[in-house]
Amino acid sequence: MPEPEPTLRERAAEVLARPSTVTRVAAATPLVLLALGLVMVLSASSVTAYAESGSSYSELRKQLVFAGLGLAGALVLALLPVVWIRRLALPALAVTIVLQALVFSPLGIDYKGNRNWILLGSQTLQPSELLKLGLVLGGAHLLAHKIKRLGEALHLIVPFIVPVALVALGLVLGGRDLGSGLVITAIVIGMLWVAGASLWWFVAALGAAGVMATVLALTSANRMGRIAVWLNGCAGPQEEACYQKVHGEYALADGGWWGVGLGASREKWFYLPEPHNDFIYAVIGEELGMVGATFVLLAFLVIGWVGYRVIAGTRDPFVRIATAGIMAWLLGQALINIGSVIGLLPIIGVPLPFVSSGGSALVAALGAAGVLLAFAREQSRPPRRGRGGRARAGSTGGRSARRAPAPRARPSRVGE
Repeated sequence: MPEPEPTLRERAAEVLARPSTVTRVAAATPLVLLALGLVMVLSASSVTAYAESGSSYSELRKQLVFAGLGLAGALVLALLPVVWIRRLALPALAVTIVLQALVFSPLGIDYKGNRNWILLGSQTLQPSELLKLGLVLGGAHLLAHKIKRLGEALHLIVPFIVPVALVALGLVLGGRDLGSGLVITAIVIGMLWVAGASLWWFVAALGAAGVMATVLALTSANRMGRIAVWLNGCAGPQEEACYQKVHGEYALADGGWWGVGLGASREKWFYLPEPHNDFIYAVIGEELGMVGATFVLLAFLVIGWVGYRVIAGTRDPFVRIATAGIMAWLLGQALINIGSVIGLLPIIGVPLPFVSSGGSALVAALGAAGVLLAFAREQSRPPRRGRGGRARAGSTGGRSARRAPAPRARPSRVGE
């Protein structure tokens, strides 16, 4: 009897299981979010940009420049072999830590109570965004190098947690940037989880993060006001610390299911602060409605799926750990941003990856996307053949996977 034709579900599952599909999705999803972000930056910033510079396109022009730089960097990283990315990991970590330390030099500038920028000529740079990428790559290299001994407390702590992660976190928090500090904490926890660290370390890390957030909140009247608003709610925008939160909710409510139309936002007319930056998701909800807001959420879920497939499809500990760090970074930051806008979290102030206006954040996020694409491409390549015509043992379709097989004693948590 002839075999039955595969069902549509079986065909879809087979297509999604192909490494080439993961590679294509890894390339397409950030580009879709970037395109949406450029359109929404133009729409959300047009009013304030015209008032400040006489041109509704001034903010878009700046964002296009950084998009070009970020895409160029992402392309270079995506075409590099994984072994070269790993060779560049420690230099990237060192350079980004030095850049972050420069915020305390005469080059550093204060903005809205945070000292997390440096001035290079006429251009500002936010080193904490680049530090996230450096920490992901450098931390993955350090953890992968000690993967067989991470069960020992000393090797787990030194050198990744102490001094690397603590120095990076201390420099960011020294500039009073709580949002970036939370994202860096999420990166560290995600990398340790996939590396196979004991559950007790996560309890300790979460406890330390809670203490850190509490101290920073108690020492800032502005943050305490935001937390009070989050806990107690607002009767209207006229209440103290309620203005941005309430107008963000107005924007989402006005959007309904289908939105008021692209470019037709009313809240961007000097009502909603930071409409093209931290609160761009509110403008998306207002102009594109629930459909547009849900599309953004699904796009980030797709990025999470790509990361899971990369982790599950490789035996290279460096690739696994770095991918976990990228997932924790992009998804964690998106969660904080969207949660702040819709009221699930206090307003913390981090950009929406690929979408919000901001050069440093966009270049760093596109760099992370380029690294993720390089990992996916490595898996989609056919395995190299040995002298006898057989695939080398332990091959998963990438050179790095054969060079650094995962130890049997400490399997990855993903794909167990």
